[in-house]
Amino acid sequence: MAEKSRIGVTGLAVMGANLARNIASRGVPIAVHNRTTAKTTQFIEDYGHEGAFTGAESTADFVAALEKPRRIIVMVKAGKPVDGVIEELTPLLDEGDIIIDAGNSHFPDTVRRTAECAANGIRFMGVGVSGGEEGALLGPSIMPGGDPEAYEEVREIFESIAAVVDGTPCVVHVGPGGAGHYVKMVHNGIEYADIQLIAEAYDLLTHVAGLDAPAIGKIFEEWNSGDLESFLIEITGKVLAKTDEKTGRPLVDVIVDQAGQKGTGTWTAIDALGLGIPLTGITEAVFARGLSALRDERKKASTTLAGPQPAGKADRTDLVEDIRQALYASKVVAYAQGFAQMRAASIENGWDLDLGAMATIWRGGCIIRAQFLNRIRDAYAEHPDLDNLLMVPYFTEAVATAQDAWRRVVVTATEQGVAIPAFSSSLSYYDGYRTERGPANLIQGLRDFFGAHTYKRTDEEGSFHTRWAQDGTEVKTD
Repeated sequence: MAEKSRIGVTGLAVMGANLARNIASRGVPIAVHNRTTAKTTQFIEDYGHEGAFTGAESTADFVAALEKPRRIIVMVKAGKPVDGVIEELTPLLDEGDIIIDAGNSHFPDTVRRTAECAANGIRFMGVGVSGGEEGALLGPSIMPGGDPEAYEEVREIFESIAAVVDGTPCVVHVGPGGAGHYVKMVHNGIEYADIQLIAEAYDLLTHVAGLDAPAIGKIFEEWNSGDLESFLIEITGKVLAKTDEKTGRPLVDVIVDQAGQKGTGTWTAIDALGLGIPLTGITEAVFARGLSALRDERKKASTTLAGPQPAGKADRTDLVEDIRQALYASKVVAYAQGFAQMRAASIENGWDLDLGAMATIWRGGCIIRAQFLNRIRDAYAEHPDLDNLLMVPYFTEAVATAQDAWRRVVVTATEQGVAIPAFSSSLSYYDGYRTERGPANLIQGLRDFFGAHTYKRTDEEGSFHTRWAQDGTEVKTD
């Protein structure tokens, strides 16, 4: 009788195929399956020599090839396709078997699926996997959520395939229910902000400093050796250095300026609104992608709407350094907001997230891996109940040092008509957060005037309402 596989992967598009190959490369017998049989056949022909694969033509054969408790990784498109796979698998599974959704599912769907599977005696895990195609094959950052006992059944495999930094695998059990997919969602939201900030820096270096793509690529290459060292800064330098074979121009100059998105940034922003977390950088990054999609409208507006008169090019040396500092300070704000959102969600859902552990597993494999995640990990090790990363001495001092340059960049961009929604909103958040008394007192006074929403006083406990349309007297409402 053939040896049973320890785990299975269904869904052999690039991510699923690479994850399966990663698992097999660790000496783990694995069953593979795809809805289209031809894809399974092709996979075995192409990669069967890499490990102990069992190709299954039918779902029944796939399930039968697995040892018990069965461990099944689902790698299909988020949404209805995941539900379809679960519906197909459920009648074939036994109590205690484990279904692992390792796609980019929305965390409320994961919460629902966890309950639905539990009703059938099946353990369900929502697992965030970051690192793209290369990460899936060579070592991703893995964010498992769900039943801790179910995680123990796959811990050894997950730790063997994850990226490793300083001897530590980039995987940790995040929390129950939808916690794993939630953390992956926020990771992607931070990624949106990170990329938008990089794009704004590129825009300023192009249209204010007057530099071409290869020169800007070299600047990013230099930046990657300092505080900004990260995967995204590294690949920015490579993208900007690439020459288009057809035209001989920088490839970036012939790419249409419309950015796509798959929804995780939007989910992050919407969730932050529900939690009452000011997620300005990430939300502006989502809006910026939406504005980029209005290409035809922007073309028309560019010849109709007035802007400032072109100014002379700024001193390149000073401007480049100012942009570097503004980029770093804005990046700190983006991460501070994302981690504040995870903290709020953890409290709201009773997940008990270890935010230091999230920073630890994001140091390798994932898209937002960066040197300064070590600083974030250390901050939470010292202050587990930290409200905001900006209050940690290292980041407090780093942003204080950068703030003058940051302000100059925002002023210069505004004067020259270059849109910088992520830079400017991050600075406004910083200024708002450090302001002891803001203008919300007026907002509350206006709300009380038109809607009797009441207000609180600085000199007395309780809630109050002024009879604005009557005699103007104040009454205490509680």
